[in-house]
Amino acid sequence: MQLYQEQKLKVTNSLTGKKEEFKPIKEGYVGMYVCGPTVYSNVHLGNCRTFMSFDMIFRYLKHLGYKVRYVRNITDAGHLENDADDGEDKIAKKAKLEQLEPMEVVQRYTVDFHETLQKFNLLAPSIEPTATGHIIEQIEIIKEILKKGYAYEVNGSVYFDVVTFNKSNDYGKLSGRKLEDMIANTRELTAQNDKKNPQDFALWKKAEPQHIMRWPSPWGDGFPGWHLECTAMSTKYLGETFDIHGGGMDLKFPHHECEIAQAEACNGESPVNYWLHANMLTLNGKKMSKSTGNNIYPSEMFSGDNHILSKPFAPSVVRFFMLQAHYTSILDLSDEALIASEKGYQKLMDALKIVEDLPVSTTSDFDWSSWKQSCYDAMNDDFNTPVLIAQLFEAVKQINSLKEEKSKISEEDKSLVVDTLHNFVFDVLGLQAQQNANNAQTETLEGIMSLLIDIRNNARANKDFATSDKIRDELTALGIQLNDGKDGTSFSIK
Repeated sequence: MQLYQEQKLKVTNSLTGKKEEFKPIKEGYVGMYVCGPTVYSNVHLGNCRTFMSFDMIFRYLKHLGYKVRYVRNITDAGHLENDADDGEDKIAKKAKLEQLEPMEVVQRYTVDFHETLQKFNLLAPSIEPTATGHIIEQIEIIKEILKKGYAYEVNGSVYFDVVTFNKSNDYGKLSGRKLEDMIANTRELTAQNDKKNPQDFALWKKAEPQHIMRWPSPWGDGFPGWHLECTAMSTKYLGETFDIHGGGMDLKFPHHECEIAQAEACNGESPVNYWLHANMLTLNGKKMSKSTGNNIYPSEMFSGDNHILSKPFAPSVVRFFMLQAHYTSILDLSDEALIASEKGYQKLMDALKIVEDLPVSTTSDFDWSSWKQSCYDAMNDDFNTPVLIAQLFEAVKQINSLKEEKSKISEEDKSLVVDTLHNFVFDVLGLQAQQNANNAQTETLEGIMSLLIDIRNNARANKDFATSDKIRDELTALGIQLNDGKDGTSFSIK
């Protein structure tokens, strides 16, 4: 029996605005598509949070026993400045600035993207298609939409006819917008002269002579529209209707709205059963922005080479910090919050080591089976990682109590606790017990602490309590707790 048969998962569906029981199209199988990066610059932290959220969702679905096909694309063409239908391609613009071939830009920042996500311990998706690798599929979809009367060609470009589509469909249902209101609030722009309506969006754009990235099509040389790419890649690998489509909240309109319209116009049915959206990350209470300097890249957090944080933070600490908020909530990053997360992360890791060595009794003083189910209950409630983490810290509290011999645990319950903690901490939350980047620092700290503990033990043996108390008190002030026990003295970081 697979876990998903006994654990009833509910998800918040952006399409209905409701929390719904998750029922995949085919029992035991899940198809999930997540909009990936446009690779024209280093991946930023807000994007990392989105991909981390869907990595956690991917991990939990796999943990429940589902066979998951997770598709996350790479946008390597067609994404114009300001997410608009006019202006320069973001990748081509970067290529001109750096005097590179566009695919050199794509390669450089795709590598950066993969290396950064690896540090955060994200699992690779099942398929990672690129927009440029699916030009033929995109052209075929455009042909079908044109045939059905929902698009028109003008001067070598093809536009989706939103007004015609809306007569028999509901354009705006994902974002809750009404087309009439959008039309009333839109000023006609000169750059939109080719369009019948300002709301229409490009399926294919004619390439001007200076445009570097171009492909032949029935309408002349050009390049695909940004929205079309995801429709082509998601339906190719997951089918005309699939289970989950995810992405950042900022993509809900127009990107995801346009995806729905394209797929419905082409295939005559809604493409996705559950739309999931991850919320944004702010920095010190403000929107992250490169232009204002209120911005930090993951590599700068790991190295400490920045003017915003007081020290370096390991990738698992940053991941733990991000998972302490629900994926649909706005999360504010600050030095204080990361320091608190680092302490919490260390307590969790300490407890995982302690529980392995706990002596066992014939009975337990705590209902560990109910605790285990409470961990599942948290994740089954729309992947509620903050509540799961609270439950994990309930276990930490009980483990520390057991260590101090204030309570008992049976052999069976000890095995349950070890397995459950490993399942949720490592497999589902994706945390890592040891950060390779910090191995040298950890070894240095342990060496220094071993020396200080020896000096303190000698002072106590010689009844030099002033020195032993001074060592203990000054370490406490630095956030390091000495723990005297029958097996000697250990330390933990508060």
